[in-house]
This record gives sequence, C-alpha cells and structure tokens, in this order.
Amino acid sequence: MTVDVLFPYYGDVELMKQAVRSVLNQQNPDFRLVVVDDGYPDDSIPGWFESLNDERVSYERNEKNLGANGNYRKCLTKIENDLAVVMGADDIMLPNYLDWLVNAAENNPDVDIFQPGVISIDENGAYSNTLVEKVKSAYRPKGKGQRIIQGESAAASLLRGDWLYFPSLAWRTGKMKEISFRPEYDVVQDLALVLDILMRGGSLLLDDCVAFLYRRHSGSDSSWRALEGTRFTEERAFFETMSHEMTELGWKKASRIAKIHLSSRLHALTLLPKAALKNNKKGVKNLTRHLVK
Repeated sequence: MTVDVLFPYYGDVELMKQAVRSVLNQQNPDFRLVVVDDGYPDDSIPGWFESLNDERVSYERNEKNLGANGNYRKCLTKIENDLAVVMGADDIMLPNYLDWLVNAAENNPDVDIFQPGVISIDENGAYSNTLVEKVKSAYRPKGKGQRIIQGESAAASLLRGDWLYFPSLAWRTGKMKEISFRPEYDVVQDLALVLDILMRGGSLLLDDCVAFLYRRHSGSDSSWRALEGTRFTEERAFFETMSHEMTELGWKKASRIAKIHLSSRLHALTLLPKAALKNNKKGVKNLTRHLVK
C-alpha cells in the first residue's frame, strides 16, 4: 500500500534534510515523497533534492509564496493514494512509522485519521517535555494500545484540549481531499480539518506505539504568534465557529466546551508574564483580551 508523504516546506535547511532522510530511511519503502517548497530563499535546495536520485521523491518550488495554509492545500492536490501524511519540515519519522500506519489502516478500514505515539524533541534533537507536552498528555484519552474515538465525544475531547501532533497524523485521503483545510485559518487549520472529518462521521485511531519525533522550538511560527497574541485572535474566532456548528449538529456538550475554550484561555495566561517582561505591549493587549472575552 503506497503512502503519499506530503512535505510542505519553508524553514531551516538542515532540519529539513534530517526530516527528508527520516522518510527515506523507512523500513517500508513503498511511499511517494512530494516536496512543495514555498520559496525558501536558498538556491542550493533544488540541487540537493536532485542529488538524492530517488524516483520516489518529487520536488517543486512555488513561484509565489502561498503561506502555510495555502501550501498545505496545494499539497493535498498532489494526493494519488488512499493514505497520506502531511509531514512537518523539521520533524522525524521513526523507521517504523510507515509499517505502523499501513498495519493500522489495514486492520481498521473504517478509520479516517491515525495518531501514533509521539516523542517531543527540541531544536537540538534532545528530549523535550515542556508544559505543552504535559498538558497534551493530561487531555489525551486514557487507555492503552489502540483505541478509536468518534462523534461528539471525540470532538469534545479535542476542543477541551488539542492533544494531537498534526505532522505525525496520517489520513485516509477520501474525506481529506473532499474537505481540505479551511482557508481562513493559519494556526488552527489542522484541528479544523480533524473536526470537519469527525462532524462528517469520521473516526480517529489513537495508538501508544511510538513512531514519530515532533520538534518543538521557540523559533517556530506558532510560538511567535502565541507570544504576540495574534494566534489567539484566530483561535477565538475558530472556537466561536465550532460552537455554532456543534450546536447545529446537536452536539451540545462539544458546543459548550468550544464556547468556553478554557485551555486556550489558560495558554494565553501562561504567556502573559513573558510578554510583559519583553515589554511586548501588543502581546499583552491581545493576550489579556483573549482571557476576558
């Protein structure tokens, strides 16, 4: 079963190369690695991909920078197979990832989204157990081995606290291509797509089998947006939309959780002292607004 590994790229070149090599080093060789470079300013990149001399790898560079969401949506147009991964450009697939995915997909033919066990690392590759990891662990559904969640209970769980690691997710591509990422989001587009699939009767498999290393570092776009407080403007609009859509489905519990969005407010609270220490007046204003509104 061939897996499409979609690779929207913009960022650190050396970390990108590590990520690519982790795909090429999979125990299961049956994949397509589709790299869409969003115009990162380094002229050595096309030549490096050409030097790989691997027919499973395709590379193209966008003539115009599309931004993260636009490049994600473009990558979805490249899908050819029934399973896909939207790989992070600085993350690491452990060698067992594709074997784990294919086995999970074959044994669970009705599941739409697959979440393996994940270990978080920092920019230097060292184990990272930040407050974010601890919160994700607290919100993650309890249990051992593989468990499947769906419907309102799954939506409520994710709206209470997003415990997923988006770049590690694998997707059955039918609903994914049909729905795609909502274009209005630049931070929460991943969670929006998961919820859109769940709202259309989809399901998610969560497994403890560790198959992926997720890189978390302070220089990431989401970290910068968080300190500026701008990500919370988007999150607030997202949760308002989700509350309305959950209400229309009759998912009252999920709607209420989205309306309160407590974990998002608490996240803003943890960043407020740092923004104040850096004299980031815009950040303080945006974070405070998110706390009270």
